[in-house]
Amino acid sequence: MVAMSEFNIGEKIVYPGQGVCIVDDIQTLKISNESQQFLFLSVLETNPLKKIKVPLTQVKKVGLRRIIDQKTANKVYEVLRDRDVVIDNQTWNRRLREYTQKIKTGSVFEIAKVIRDLSVIKSDKELSSSEKQMFDTAQGLLVKEISIAKSSPEDAVKAELDVLCHNI
Repeated sequence: MVAMSEFNIGEKIVYPGQGVCIVDDIQTLKISNESQQFLFLSVLETNPLKKIKVPLTQVKKVGLRRIIDQKTANKVYEVLRDRDVVIDNQTWNRRLREYTQKIKTGSVFEIAKVIRDLSVIKSDKELSSSEKQMFDTAQGLLVKEISIAKSSPEDAVKAELDVLCHNI
């Protein structure tokens, strides 16, 4: 039985927790005398490019998805603009675990909430080094995807996010 990929070679997609990837190839490999199809991906955020193989049978489980569209990117900006947020007074390491889980979902809205929440905290007090790193990770993931969605340079998208985050 041949599985069909919903993604095409050369297409940019999102791998939750990894970021934007490009589909390099779709190949059938023989493993333990069984043939199985794999997506071969390159993670664009890494240098040198990190390579990942994902069995087609696991695509949904790992959460691979298409890049968001322009309309969704605008909704992400709405999340970042939302000032009516209450930040839980839990310890920073507990918040960090929560933020890590949000990033791992691969949802641009959850990633935007992490950026927004850390921006709100930052307006009150200095972020811990782990929180700064989390902010940078979340921002990097969001910038890359939104720049593709809007066909805008990454530095322009980063500047837009910086303005939104400083206005909170």
